[in-house]
Amino acid sequence: MTDTSNLLTFDEFLTCWAEDRPDRLAMREEDRFWSYRDLEERTARVATWLLDQGLMKGDRIAWIGKNSDLYFTLFYGAARIGVVMAPVGWRLAAPEWAYIVNDSQAKIVFTGPGFDDAPKALDGPLEHNPRFATHDEGRRLIDQTARKPFTPSGPNDAILQLYTSGTTGNPKGVELSNCNLFALRKTTNAANLAYTKWDDDEVVLVAMPCSHIGGTGLGVMAIASGLPAYVLAEFTPDGLFESIEKGGVTRFFIVPAALHILLQHPRCAQVDYSRLKYILYGAAPIPLELLRECIQMFGCQFIQNYGMTETTGTIVMLPPEDHDPNGNPRMRSAGKALPGVELKIVDDEGNSLPVGEVGEVVTRSSNNMLGYWRLPEATSKTLTNDGWVYTGDAGYMDEDGYLYIHDRVKDMIITGGENVYPAEVESAIYGHPDVLEVAVIGVPDDKWGEAVKAVCAPRPGHSIDADSVISWARERIAGFKVPKTVDSIDALPRNPSGKILRRELRAPFWEGRERQVN
Repeated sequence: MTDTSNLLTFDEFLTCWAEDRPDRLAMREEDRFWSYRDLEERTARVATWLLDQGLMKGDRIAWIGKNSDLYFTLFYGAARIGVVMAPVGWRLAAPEWAYIVNDSQAKIVFTGPGFDDAPKALDGPLEHNPRFATHDEGRRLIDQTARKPFTPSGPNDAILQLYTSGTTGNPKGVELSNCNLFALRKTTNAANLAYTKWDDDEVVLVAMPCSHIGGTGLGVMAIASGLPAYVLAEFTPDGLFESIEKGGVTRFFIVPAALHILLQHPRCAQVDYSRLKYILYGAAPIPLELLRECIQMFGCQFIQNYGMTETTGTIVMLPPEDHDPNGNPRMRSAGKALPGVELKIVDDEGNSLPVGEVGEVVTRSSNNMLGYWRLPEATSKTLTNDGWVYTGDAGYMDEDGYLYIHDRVKDMIITGGENVYPAEVESAIYGHPDVLEVAVIGVPDDKWGEAVKAVCAPRPGHSIDADSVISWARERIAGFKVPKTVDSIDALPRNPSGKILRRELRAPFWEGRERQVN
């Protein structure tokens, strides 16, 4: 196989594969098949068109839509010249779309199939005047543009901006470079770990949302290995089964809640999984009984991934050999750091803690983000001058280097693989005529891992109607962030300085569990 260990940019990879394997399938969605020759040519046309529109390195474009071969073609083409793609979560509400388009200062907003009304939904909230281009226009511009020479972006140039929810209520744009996306491959390949290597006959499924590193990142993994990416607009059981049966998919990333959904599907037991090699999962450990059911059904190996947007995804893996259907202590861990990744546990002063002591997990590697877009103070709180990222997770390490996540330093809720910050939900609920104050917490949920719960204190003379609060929130934020349940309380518990004690609110729901993370 061609040695690509020194390649660090999209331009280098696309040029390499177009020469090395021009007729090899690079990407597929529905009945559209693109070879590496096609992909190199089409992304060069995208680069040319963006330059013809006056865009320069460092400018932003946005995508509002589901996963699409068009999205990846636009992203890769923009990346070749250092124009930064900012994919926007399609499940977000229109005000949330507007915030990201405004914050990114996107000069062009591309919309995917089914999102032609996005300009109308954004009419008014935008602070600038971006050009909008539908998916039909996007495909036409690629077909009709003649490529011209261009100057490629470099390893340290930003090329992707993913938005992650923030504790202050507004999402932050995480700037990622070519190097962030590709550099760690060199050390992992050198370590000769079977589960990080790709055979030449493999196909990777891209089914998680492209606005997440777990979606776009899978497309990048395919490019880095010169293999086909099978793109699903969104995760559905039937779509996943089709990708395995007809697309030859050999590995995919999923959250445990979605694995449970697959197993309940009547078609699940009828699919031929003989080509499936690995199921990668993240956002939560896999329950032992679910692992047993999955091993019996799918017959493949399992890998747990731990990471965050700020670390360009996975930095810790629990390998297949640690997934024991009979259970073992290591299955409660997130795994071990990948080669090239440094991990340590620190106290409040930043001092390293010994084995077994709980503190904040911090990490350093070539995966660590460039920073938060236009937020120097937030960047300095998360990314140190010497390159360590503070994850916000509390955990400890054992004597063998396995990382155990104990709790969250921040209050983030993970529900069905989606990150939800209480501040976002609380901001959406504030203003309800009956609500004086509100605190949002995550509570255990057998299906989704955690569910969002709002605890509200009523205004004097008012009472809390749960359905009314839920409806109010649904008009303002994405559906997955809307509380599933609402409790009423006379007053929220606070410490002497007035800070809401979310731990006190959460405690009764997590009683008897080993971890405060589900």
